[in-house]
Amino acid sequence: MLLLGATGLAAPAFAQTATPATDAAPAATAPQDDAADLGDIVVTAERRSENLQRVPLSVAVVGGSDLRAFQAGGEDILALSGRVPGLYVETTTGRIFPRFYIRGLGNIDFYLGASQPVSIIQDDVVLEHVVLKSNPVYDVNQVEVLRGPQGSLFGRNTTAGIIKFDTIRPSQTWQGRVAASAGELGTFTYDAGVGGPLVQDKVAIRLSGLIQHRNDWVDNRFAGTSQDGTRTPQKNAMGGFDERDARVQLLLTPTEAFSVNVSAHARGYHGTSTIFHRAALKKGSNSVSAEPRDAIALDEGNDNPQDYDTYGGSVNAAYDFGPVTLTSINAYETTSGYSRGDTDGGAGAYFPVNGVANGFGQSQGNIRALGQYTQEVRLASAADQRFTWQVGGFYFRQNDTTEFYQRSYFLTTAARNPNNWVRLRDINTSWAAFGQASFKVTPDFTITGGARYTQDIKRTTLVKPVFDVTGTVDQFRRLNPNPATAPTSVRLEGKEPSWDVSALYTIDPSNSVYARVARGFRGPTIQGRSAVFNSPFTTADSETITSYEIGAKGIFLDGRLRLNSSLFTYTVKDIQLNGNDVNGNGVLFNADKARAWGVEIDSEFRPVRNLTLILGASALASKIKDTRVYAQVCALNGVVVCTVQDPTIRGGLFAQIDGNPLPNAPRWNLDATARYDVPLANGGKVFAATDWNVQGYTNFVLYKTREFYADGNFEGGLKIGYTSPDDAYEVAAFARNITNEKNLKGVIENYTAAVFNEPRIIGVSLSGRFR
Repeated sequence: MLLLGATGLAAPAFAQTATPATDAAPAATAPQDDAADLGDIVVTAERRSENLQRVPLSVAVVGGSDLRAFQAGGEDILALSGRVPGLYVETTTGRIFPRFYIRGLGNIDFYLGASQPVSIIQDDVVLEHVVLKSNPVYDVNQVEVLRGPQGSLFGRNTTAGIIKFDTIRPSQTWQGRVAASAGELGTFTYDAGVGGPLVQDKVAIRLSGLIQHRNDWVDNRFAGTSQDGTRTPQKNAMGGFDERDARVQLLLTPTEAFSVNVSAHARGYHGTSTIFHRAALKKGSNSVSAEPRDAIALDEGNDNPQDYDTYGGSVNAAYDFGPVTLTSINAYETTSGYSRGDTDGGAGAYFPVNGVANGFGQSQGNIRALGQYTQEVRLASAADQRFTWQVGGFYFRQNDTTEFYQRSYFLTTAARNPNNWVRLRDINTSWAAFGQASFKVTPDFTITGGARYTQDIKRTTLVKPVFDVTGTVDQFRRLNPNPATAPTSVRLEGKEPSWDVSALYTIDPSNSVYARVARGFRGPTIQGRSAVFNSPFTTADSETITSYEIGAKGIFLDGRLRLNSSLFTYTVKDIQLNGNDVNGNGVLFNADKARAWGVEIDSEFRPVRNLTLILGASALASKIKDTRVYAQVCALNGVVVCTVQDPTIRGGLFAQIDGNPLPNAPRWNLDATARYDVPLANGGKVFAATDWNVQGYTNFVLYKTREFYADGNFEGGLKIGYTSPDDAYEVAAFARNITNEKNLKGVIENYTAAVFNEPRIIGVSLSGRFR
């Protein structure tokens, strides 16, 4: 629905067809100099190539060139937040752990084993673990955001929707593209791909790569003594990153009917984990204007380092038998690394209680090893028939060994406890059988239905608990002596059906309306990190969602206006929520239900030659419904440090959340982009392009406060440049977050600490292509 390709922020946009993507057609819409027709957009939202205007569900599309423009200032996948109606993205664990929300539904849990109701699909491979979801997106053709439950074709944990990334595939002609940018703070991005035939019509290759860098730019102004050896004070101590990624794809086409795409990729990331600014939020106020973005006083944490290496590969094979096509997708992903941070966000010496330094928080999470294996087999009928269908099976298995370290492990003083860490082993297996069929009752009226049955099993085992400093006393068993109430191994199982039914009516070749009902589920979840605090695991049973949606899709004004809209409502039963315990550690629980209602509107308009305007909007009302559920509030040393606006119990430490909105669910969002080209006598163009997004009230936690929310956050970008006559290259100047807004993006409740958005980056870019 959202057609950002029309702005051509990074390159001119071209009409997309169902043929394999090429560097000559990297975006989603028609050429800028064609004033008559916006062109068609082809998506694979239902595992087939279809015109977006004929797909009976809400889909947003972002062209690859536009995504690269948004990331020119060094941003990663979070750059999509607010630029697609209904999509919000944030993180409090750095670039390796983005959290996604569609139509207000997501998961604020920061546990390395957390599940999310938004699934990430990259080149038809599901990326389930939170670290795998952060895999960089580069040399990409387009992004599809499917809003609403997608349980029939894409499975569990898609109750909110999916984000689908399709990279540029190998082709039978030699071609390449590159986008490079350099800007303030030593920010540099290089995104490139090149490929072509090795054996004509038989073997083709594509090599892709991404390099991103930013210098450290945040000063650590703490001048006291560190108890863990952190060097203080230090100028330019943190905030930078280095991203190095590569991918190779080999396309084998031994016959016209048989194709195999073999892909392998590697990632090396080193950077800074999230920086928390302690006490940036003063009690009773939501303003963060007084807190400097580029300076902080941390006494511990060793400058919040983060380091991950990820590798993976897939084999996507298809054989066209004529009446049917058999597809097999086999993939393996693995990652390892760590993230460490001073989670209190400020030196304890600056926050004394009774004259004693107070409020120390430091932790590290390690993935020692992780392996994800997936196998999908799908049999599909030929397209463009009155009756079409597809059936298949899916198998998933993930094993990981995860460790959590707490503060005393890192100390260099007599208080050090080298045994203050835990090791957990997680195993998640799932299998599913699914099918979908579409029938054209009349040439203008199509009914589609799909169903899936899934079994999802999870087990978490505490392999190594916290021991005392002598290494002999098991602190978990000392504090939780009853195995019946504090098991060290927990197994959960969910068996659920998911389904959807939709109807599409084509009013005329340019207009259609649709209705859709869908049911999906998110599998059961185990929170094991609490063991590092010697607390029992917490769990949540499966949640289910039933969603209702109606929409209209139309082309008007002789093809110069595309207007798509949808109205939706959903109910999530047994919704999985995450609060905090006295240690600030996440606690899982189920609430009775949550309800939401909303609207999404996406438009693209070419009023005159060389001018394209885009406007996207979404509005949402959501409510948690459970009078029995309370969430622990912002407390430190038993003192409530924020202004709670909900009814409370137990001395004000627990707030009733019944009727509150879902966390990180903006009430409304507006995004607008525009591009104007000035043709030159030599056939080239000078252009100016801009993009803006504004976000309405967004509560960050489960309870209401005067501090922990955002309202009116906005960011803008600008790009001015020159495109050569043959569109072979573009040179431009750009600015991301041009007004240097300091937006509140997240909080650490008990320390009233703030997380900010990316700083302003002004720079230059150069992009080009050949074929």
